[in-house]
Amino acid sequence: MEITQRAKLSLFSWRIYNARWLAVITVVAIILWLPLFIIIASLGQPFSDNFQHIANTVLPDYLSNSLILMLGVALGTFVLGTSAAWLTTMCSFPGRRLFEWALLLPMAMPAYIIAYTYTGMLDFAGPLQTFLRETFAWRYGDYWFPEIRSIGGAICMLSLVLYPYVYLIVRAAFLNQSHALLEVSRSLGNGPWRTLFFVAIPAARPAIVAGMTLALMETLADYGTVQYFGISTFTTGIFRTWFGLGDLNTAAQLSSMLLFFVAALIVIERHSRSHMRFHNTTLQKTHLPRIPLTGTNAFFAVLWCCVPLGFGFILPATQLLAWALETWQTALDWSFAKLVFNSFSLAAIASIVCLFLAVLVCFAQRIMHKSKWASLALRAATLGYAVPGTVIAVGVLIPFAAFDNGLDRWLVKNFSVSSGLLLSGTLIAAVFAYVVRFFSVSVQTLESGYAKIYPSIDHSARTLGMRPHKVLCKIHLPMLKTSLVAALLLVFVDVLKELPTTLILRPFNFNTLAVRAYELASDERLIDASSSALAIVLVGLLPVLLLSRAMNQQTKP
Repeated sequence: MEITQRAKLSLFSWRIYNARWLAVITVVAIILWLPLFIIIASLGQPFSDNFQHIANTVLPDYLSNSLILMLGVALGTFVLGTSAAWLTTMCSFPGRRLFEWALLLPMAMPAYIIAYTYTGMLDFAGPLQTFLRETFAWRYGDYWFPEIRSIGGAICMLSLVLYPYVYLIVRAAFLNQSHALLEVSRSLGNGPWRTLFFVAIPAARPAIVAGMTLALMETLADYGTVQYFGISTFTTGIFRTWFGLGDLNTAAQLSSMLLFFVAALIVIERHSRSHMRFHNTTLQKTHLPRIPLTGTNAFFAVLWCCVPLGFGFILPATQLLAWALETWQTALDWSFAKLVFNSFSLAAIASIVCLFLAVLVCFAQRIMHKSKWASLALRAATLGYAVPGTVIAVGVLIPFAAFDNGLDRWLVKNFSVSSGLLLSGTLIAAVFAYVVRFFSVSVQTLESGYAKIYPSIDHSARTLGMRPHKVLCKIHLPMLKTSLVAALLLVFVDVLKELPTTLILRPFNFNTLAVRAYELASDERLIDASSSALAIVLVGLLPVLLLSRAMNQQTKP
């Protein structure tokens, strides 16, 4: 009788708590949606003369260059990611187990850093062209050499660091494809390549589209690479309009146009994922025998896997290390230590805030699993990851600057006191932008952890009279320990690598490793930028190694 009464009280208290948690998830979603709403609302403002000038002069270049970049990166990531996924999943050759996880290493190399590195190696004054001139007694104009600072060079740089998005998702699709389907293809006389092009790739098409869409979102968000290579895209145009023309409203309107590209990619990605079906019959207990590659075939398989790994990570990382060893005595001083402290403290604050909010909303969604509004609010709050950092920075600065200016005018009018910049000129704006941008990373990581906690545990806790916050603190958090660490680490590294948001919203005289590397590279001091760039790459290896370890555990026979 006492247990039944306790259960009734528990059910009543959970209903009360449900309303509170629904309010929590709603408030978080509204706050995180504010920058995007500001950007979209800018279309309702009248277009200025600056916008008309941009539309008549450089806007066609923004459109064409952005589309060319997207098409080129889509092709590059498809070829590199799909082929690498097929070789490591369906074939057997020397070094396959090494390549399974090593092909993820280019994810640790930000696109703007690999662009700086290859420019230093392949430019006219770089070691390669210098060697050619000295060896063959050539002078300027005597030979042709591909121009690294071009849209083709940007496509190569972005493809080398973004193909792991395709590789990860497509490899998972290949592992879960119907083995019977592939066996039938082989029994009909189709070789491995015909099976790949006519059976495996068509069956994995939704996964391929999903991976390419994620890579294209990162392409649209890139600023450092295209700016350094002198390519006019929407991200560089927004930055120039803001800082060059001083027109924040026009920058917001350009940002809203970029959002249409992002929205189209989101629709495509959601549509492709809705068609993803992994059929793995329960009768199939053994893995499909891999295609043995020997001799020339094995050599070319190893060589092909070495191309993205070597050019996407090993070669640029080696060059950065060589430059860093050359300059470490002058680079590793007190100013560098301050850069490390600024970068790590900013990343730590943003990752902790992201994790705290993600725990709240994920728990709220779990205890209200039948609430469509809770699910919708959560999905809306996680859309920021698909939006370029430049766009989010514009959406954050507009309301923050309006608040600062309004408060300052009121204080001056009534008390003759100036408040200054309380939000827009401090790290608060930068941290808020990071949370909007990377909140989805924390949520997705925690959701994968929550998927392993059976709902019956929550039901048992409710029956025993435990209130929701006790269930969260005493049951869920201990069981989510690994997911919490992973979410914290992933956001930490993403913030550490983020360049455009930091460039726009950082306070005066506040630098990070990413900003310092960008400033030195812009001044053509590529060797001096190596220490900051290498530090970012080394820290970026941590989540990549964590991801590769998780992938290996899931794919072991």
